[in-house]
Amino acid sequence: MLVIGIAGGTGSGKTTVVRKIIEQLPPGEVTVLPQDSYYRDNANISLEERQKINFDHPNSIEFELLREHLKQLKECKTIQQPTYSYLTCTRGEETIPVKPTKVVIVEGILILGNKELRDLMDLRIFVDADADDRLARVISRDIIERGRDVSQVLERYEKTVKPSHLQFIEPTKRYANLIVPQGGNNTVAINLLKQYIEQNLELA
Repeated sequence: MLVIGIAGGTGSGKTTVVRKIIEQLPPGEVTVLPQDSYYRDNANISLEERQKINFDHPNSIEFELLREHLKQLKECKTIQQPTYSYLTCTRGEETIPVKPTKVVIVEGILILGNKELRDLMDLRIFVDADADDRLARVISRDIIERGRDVSQVLERYEKTVKPSHLQFIEPTKRYANLIVPQGGNNTVAINLLKQYIEQNLELA
């Protein structure tokens, strides 16, 4: 099994990179473990308090469960991936069964900052993007997917997203084997990743 970690700031284009890699590989050979599925369940506090949570802080992620699930996949075991709602800021009751595949991509803003998780990866990638480009994508995404208005997005960006990026995300770039600027628009880097994966699949 080949384990690839893909990190980068909020709105950097990580998801697009992952999608374009999957599109170029045979169906059923790639599993994606999104960090966003492993946010801690906050059902024990009020919705008002939940909405104040800094989702760009490492403490918001249940890394213990994410690591355990990745280890189980490497042992060829099926896992029950949790689900998470940004609207309620709680974990859903339903889970998603995920079977082991030849390639597992762990994707999320904070994944390279956790050493134990990082050590389980064969290749570590950091998707880099200009801060203005990331902000534009965050505004669009949060309005459409998370029910926020522009003022809420900008307030959150200034209070938590930007400082957390500088403190917790940007420094993890040094752990990457490969830095991909321009996100999903970098076709050269994506083609190189595809070739790397294909070579490893042939050797497996």
